[in-house]
Amino acid sequence: MLEDQKIIYEDFGEMIFTHFGVSGPIILSSSAHLRNKNFKNVKVIIDFKPALSEEKLDLRILRDFEKQKNKLLKNSLNELLPQKLIPVIINLSGINENKKINEITKEERKKLEKLLKSFEISIENFGDIEEAIITSGGINTKEINPKTMESKLIHGLFFAGEIIDVDAYTGRI
Repeated sequence: MLEDQKIIYEDFGEMIFTHFGVSGPIILSSSAHLRNKNFKNVKVIIDFKPALSEEKLDLRILRDFEKQKNKLLKNSLNELLPQKLIPVIINLSGINENKKINEITKEERKKLEKLLKSFEISIENFGDIEEAIITSGGINTKEINPKTMESKLIHGLFFAGEIIDVDAYTGRI
């Protein structure tokens, strides 16, 4: 996750593309780093092939293209991407989806590789609070005795759970 080209959060994990945006464990974890951020300057950069270096991805695509050289581009990325993501990647690459694999230039192949290694999404906003899994804010931990959970300001008042201003990563042990 970048803000003004500076990394503000980086992780490896699962995410889900939904009809309204992105979700999943890695998105939930990253949301804690977005508090008080101007969304106009924040982008999510996704590496769809994190286990492959750029060089190895290039070799993989060349190998896949060699096996499917007479197929159309739109029918040849099934081993690299989920079906629903293929038209998005092709559209963003600017390559004609009906172009045969054996006609794709090195520059076009490099565009595909760049999209697979650094797919960029602009963040517009958080989801609706009614659907929230995680919320932040609450009673400041400096105002709570950590041994008893009693308020340091009001004797006899105790706090627990989500009312306390503590965020934690999801799915971690």
